[in-house]
Amino acid sequence: MAPKAHDKLKESLSKNMACYVLITCSEPSEDGQMNVELSYEGEETLASFLIENAQMYFDDKMTEEAGHA
Repeated sequence: MAPKAHDKLKESLSKNMACYVLITCSEPSEDGQMNVELSYEGEETLASFLIENAQMYFDDKMTEEAGHA
């Protein structure tokens, strides 16, 4: 994702939000490299809580999908 797009998303998210975490990445280059950008706004503890809960969500989804394979 282009840096300008990341900034536009940050601007949109910052309105009326107590906290957000934004993680974006570019398409991989020919050698497989990706530009990853992380930003957050709000209380650091709350941002960490959001990331931890998102990780649990994805772990659960992957476990469910592995069980259905």
